[in-house]
Amino acid sequence: MHRFYCPDIASTLTLGEEDSKHCVKVLRMVEGDTIEVVDGQGMLYACRITMAHHKRCAVEVIDERHMPPHWGHRIVLGIAPTKNLDRIEWVVEKCVEMGVDRIVPLRCHNSERTVLKTERLRKIMVSAMKQSLKATLPRLDEMTPVEQVIAEPWSGVRCIAYCDEQLPRETRRTLADVYTAGQDVMVLIGPEGDFSPEEVQAATAAGFSAVTLGESRLRTETAGMVAVAAIHTLDAASRG
Repeated sequence: MHRFYCPDIASTLTLGEEDSKHCVKVLRMVEGDTIEVVDGQGMLYACRITMAHHKRCAVEVIDERHMPPHWGHRIVLGIAPTKNLDRIEWVVEKCVEMGVDRIVPLRCHNSERTVLKTERLRKIMVSAMKQSLKATLPRLDEMTPVEQVIAEPWSGVRCIAYCDEQLPRETRRTLADVYTAGQDVMVLIGPEGDFSPEEVQAATAAGFSAVTLGESRLRTETAGMVAVAAIHTLDAASRG
């Protein structure tokens, strides 16, 4: 069944113009056809089309159910946007598909990109939410100084992924060393030039655990995806 996104579908019973056009013009759906609509807040609605108009497709709700995120705890990814926009768009898409609750674009000392228009990223996130059959749209922050995120109150696990080639391998900690499945977790990923030593020092002083994501030096977008995938893998392993 085709799935659409409308945050106020329960009150308006009408798809937005873009989804209405896709439903009626592209998919050629007509009155009486059934579709799924998610509101981005965890609700999934089974709907029947009552007016197949390409600008205002009206529906009636025939069933509804709550679909909370399957991981059951908060996952926050702070990541410095890459100079190449395609790369940050890719990691945002993949992390939404896997499952996150919030994405925070970070402005760091070594950031090559200090301005980010989030409108296109939100559209990519909506598409990834629908494609991966989720009903909750993650929160996307505006570009935020890393110092502000470091100072933010957080009761769960906090990690900063950092490439310190001077640190002996036997003393490096991984996500598996500091994260226990089911905990709220925040992971920070730095820019192409990595976090500055001062940023890492501020983070660890605030309670962040410095972690490695493996023996390979990863691109920023790869590191973001690896971190989120590792969290979900550890969660899955704990469930047997």
